[in-house]
Amino acid sequence: MKNRYEGLLVLDTQGKEDTVKDVIDRLEKDFEKEGASIEQVQKMEKREFSYAAGALSGGYFVNFVFQAEPTVIEKLRVKFKLDPEVYRQNYQKLAAKKAVKKA
Repeated sequence: MKNRYEGLLVLDTQGKEDTVKDVIDRLEKDFEKEGASIEQVQKMEKREFSYAAGALSGGYFVNFVFQAEPTVIEKLRVKFKLDPEVYRQNYQKLAAKKAVKKA
C-alpha cells in the first residue's frame, strides 16, 4: 500500500546556483525511478542555516510531496546519501489525502 510522504532535501549549490533547476529535475526523476509518484515539488529557494553544523552555512531547500511504498524511503535515503549535491534529507509520513466532496 502506498503512503503519502514529504521529503525535504537541502541541496549544496555553492558555486552552482545556475544549475539548481537541472538538479531538481534529476532528483525528481530519481524519485520516480525508485517507484515514487510525485504530487508536488516546492522550491523554497536558498536559505541560511540557523547554525552551521558542517561545511556549509546555507543551502537550497526543496520539498517533494509524493506517494510510495514504505520500502522506497530507505532506497531514497541510501541513493541521496551518495549524491554530492544533496547535503541533507528528511522524510515524514503525511496523512492520506482526503477526497473532495462535490455538492
